[in-house]
Amino acid sequence: MQQLRTRAEVRAAVAEARQNGSRIALVPTMGFLHEGHLSLIDRARTLADCVVISVFVNPLQFGPTDDLERYPRALGRDAELASARGADLLFAPSVTEMYPDGEPRVSVVPGPEAERLCGVSRPGHFRGVLTIVAKLFGIVQPDAAVFGQKDAQQAALIRRMVRDLDMPVQVEIAPTVREPDGLALSSRNVYLSPDERDRALALVGGLNRCQALFAAGETDPEVLRAALRHALNAPGVEAEYAEVVDSARFAPLQRVVSGTVCAVAARLGTTRLIDNLVLGS
Repeated sequence: MQQLRTRAEVRAAVAEARQNGSRIALVPTMGFLHEGHLSLIDRARTLADCVVISVFVNPLQFGPTDDLERYPRALGRDAELASARGADLLFAPSVTEMYPDGEPRVSVVPGPEAERLCGVSRPGHFRGVLTIVAKLFGIVQPDAAVFGQKDAQQAALIRRMVRDLDMPVQVEIAPTVREPDGLALSSRNVYLSPDERDRALALVGGLNRCQALFAAGETDPEVLRAALRHALNAPGVEAEYAEVVDSARFAPLQRVVSGTVCAVAARLGTTRLIDNLVLGS
């Protein structure tokens, strides 16, 4: 696996791969890789001959009170894991390499879908996400890109950007990878104390309850919201949102159907976790 630090190096390596007839897939990450990220590489390998994984902690998507400075970083370990899983190129640029003139004056501004759920507590977050994804698409020019279902709102916005801006990229969403007890894998899980780790199971517990209610025939979104809120009403869990929304616009709906998304966010101490579940899946 080649490790690349500049945009020019990536473009040259991708151009060489294309000359050999390779199809290119991109897996954008912020690093500190876990099995969830590695499963994205697995999915990418089924879509392309050459897999590029990016590792970049993007300052544009962090707010003033977010965890930019303490976000876990371990590039050497990431490179070993990505190589062992079959990535061909690892692009790990510096902030100045990606933003040589500082914060870009031109950015991707998302629509109203970004003003709901995570967008309420993290204003500007999705603008930062879409801007860096657009930049990575411009640098790598992938045929396909793979994202995780755990970041469902992000994935929906990226799909919308690709559609609205006619980007020639196939966007694939891979399932959330979980611990044996159901907790969704996240780089931020390392922040949790043992007690907070146990309490975090309230998130997946509420989602599983919604799946069970839907399987039993419940179609009233208010009943499912109540189940989510009840699950998050636990000691040490500070609920941020518990919503039942459609999968494209992340807006409330009148009746639950297969494909409806149940989404939660909460803080355990200083750690913010998100999770979601697609009903009927």
